[in-house]
Amino acid sequence: MNWYLKALKNYANFSGRARRREYWWFVLFNILISMGVSIVAKIFGDEYLLSLLYSLFMFLPSLALAVRRNHDAGYSGWWVLCPVFNLILMFFQSDPEDNCFGPYVVEPQA
Repeated sequence: MNWYLKALKNYANFSGRARRREYWWFVLFNILISMGVSIVAKIFGDEYLLSLLYSLFMFLPSLALAVRRNHDAGYSGWWVLCPVFNLILMFFQSDPEDNCFGPYVVEPQA
């Protein structure tokens, strides 16, 4: 959950790097919360409005995190516009060297 909150705190930060772990934990919690919002919306009879609001709320943090993940692999954030490349890139490890987007930071072990 810390990775999800970290991404929300950096919701408009398109600079720097985001490690693979940060990206995938955010995606996991985003999917789980989205499913929860959909269930709550169906219970109250409004199937689309709550889901739409949550999706709109999460668009900018998701985009910023994807750009930082591209930076971590050593690519420009503009590669987010190429979905196939971006999906493949999300599975690669980080660039283990400092790059023009920021220094390589070793993650603390959980």
